[in-house]
Amino acid sequence: MSGDALRITIAPAGLSCIVAGQETLLSAATRAGIAVPAACRNGVCELCEARLLSGRALNTRNQQNIPVTGRLMMCRTIALSDLELETEAVMASGQNQPRKFQAKVVDVRSISHDVYRVELQLPRRRELSFHAGQYLSVNLPDTDPCYFSIASGPSEELIELHIQATPEWVSAQKVIDALTSGGEVTVEMPHGRACLASVPEKPLLLVAAGTGFAQMKSLVDYLQETTYDKPVRLYWGVRRHEDMYLKSLAQQWQDEWAPFTFKQVVGDDEDNDWSGHHDQLVRTVLMSGTDWKNVEVHASGSPTMVYTLMDALIEAGLPQEAFFSDVLEYAPRD
Repeated sequence: MSGDALRITIAPAGLSCIVAGQETLLSAATRAGIAVPAACRNGVCELCEARLLSGRALNTRNQQNIPVTGRLMMCRTIALSDLELETEAVMASGQNQPRKFQAKVVDVRSISHDVYRVELQLPRRRELSFHAGQYLSVNLPDTDPCYFSIASGPSEELIELHIQATPEWVSAQKVIDALTSGGEVTVEMPHGRACLASVPEKPLLLVAAGTGFAQMKSLVDYLQETTYDKPVRLYWGVRRHEDMYLKSLAQQWQDEWAPFTFKQVVGDDEDNDWSGHHDQLVRTVLMSGTDWKNVEVHASGSPTMVYTLMDALIEAGLPQEAFFSDVLEYAPRD
């Protein structure tokens, strides 16, 4: 560590970040992508409260040193040494407790032949914390919950979903019908452990099939707001070209964000089943020339695709702990 950069560790989440110069602890944590609840920048809301476990810190409001075990507001505290803080408000990956909300339906629009983009407004949004890559459930009366990846980053005001629905897919179509006709809907969030609570230490390889792109969009939106500058590569597999419903957005990321590259994988054969397209996606990823010992992989798609990909990458040298997917949680293998 060089210069006057200091390390801040946050318990019990076990997350850490670097604070440089005279920036506040809140600013440093935000820059590192750590979700600290805050609705102000001067200590009024008290959402960013923490306790000082060790180290020396200064209250910028009264210019007083903060005693060990003392209470502080991260938005008006600077570090004078390495610090260890304690706050239950900052959660490690996947540790946010799901809660139910009545969400206002802001917009439902078709963005392809079978995918809808949905925007929801949650009450007291700034006090709700979720991690990039998590998902929610839409809970309709007299039916099982329907789960969808959150496509927006954690700092966005609205919650974005990408819902694939046709009349043949009864549950998804029922959700779209309810969202279109109703002003509010019950959601439960956040769910999922395959997410980012802070910037990764390794390059990222993102693999999505179909609307698995939604989870990858949340990750990319989040990383673009942080200090992350390592390579990020997205492989997006679809059956036909028209299924790549936000291709222009992925290309825009590649044009405007230096660390990012995008590879589209299109089967373009209506006679192939999904497993055939998944095999094609996995083969393309394997041929990428990646150093599998030095990468973190996030995958979103069907269990067939995810497990085929995981097995192939582990055989190629990827450590199993560097592979993340919600499938491992909701569809574990026997």
